[in-house]
Amino acid sequence: MKITKIYTKTGDRGETSLVGGLRTAKDSDRIEAYGSIDELSSQLGLLSAMLSDSSKEALHPLATEIDGAQQMLFDMSALLATDIEKLQQSGAEWTDGYLAGLRATNDRIGRQIADMEKKIDELNASLPALNTFILPGGTMQGAQCHVCRAVCRRAERRVLTLLATLSGEDVKMYGNTLAYINRLSDYLYVMARKINLICEKEEKKWENSCK
Repeated sequence: MKITKIYTKTGDRGETSLVGGLRTAKDSDRIEAYGSIDELSSQLGLLSAMLSDSSKEALHPLATEIDGAQQMLFDMSALLATDIEKLQQSGAEWTDGYLAGLRATNDRIGRQIADMEKKIDELNASLPALNTFILPGGTMQGAQCHVCRAVCRRAERRVLTLLATLSGEDVKMYGNTLAYINRLSDYLYVMARKINLICEKEEKKWENSCK
């Protein structure tokens, strides 16, 4: 059996390949954007495992929701790993079909935004009202959910930085990605609160020292 090696050595000089074989620096805005999404997905994977392994069965459906978000984030990474303008200029025969697939992915991400807003509203309606800010903490799962929220905010900033360098169809293609990540951070905030509520763990509240 032929074993495929994990390492290629092609990135030893600080460059990596985008879709279509285009090369770019590993610290470029594009790599920072989808690299941050990869980090977010990894943190979400840990959260999903913690929720699935919990003895609280009421947490298990939340793990399924997180798994769905990871699927969407992987789709977004494929979008962000594609320099659409340069790919179109390459003239490769396969690009039209590939870009059509990306546009379909972008539309699917757009539809998921409204679905996530509905989930946020449903979770928020089940939570006690807040009269102060809360700090990350509570249960292990709740604290990890806040870690995911913070990484999600950073991923949003990285995508926004990338968008500022683009124009034309690239901007249209990534607009839904930015909006989805924005909603995801809100979703993770209310999910962290829901997790602590299910586990009957009091939230860590900010003690305003400025009063």
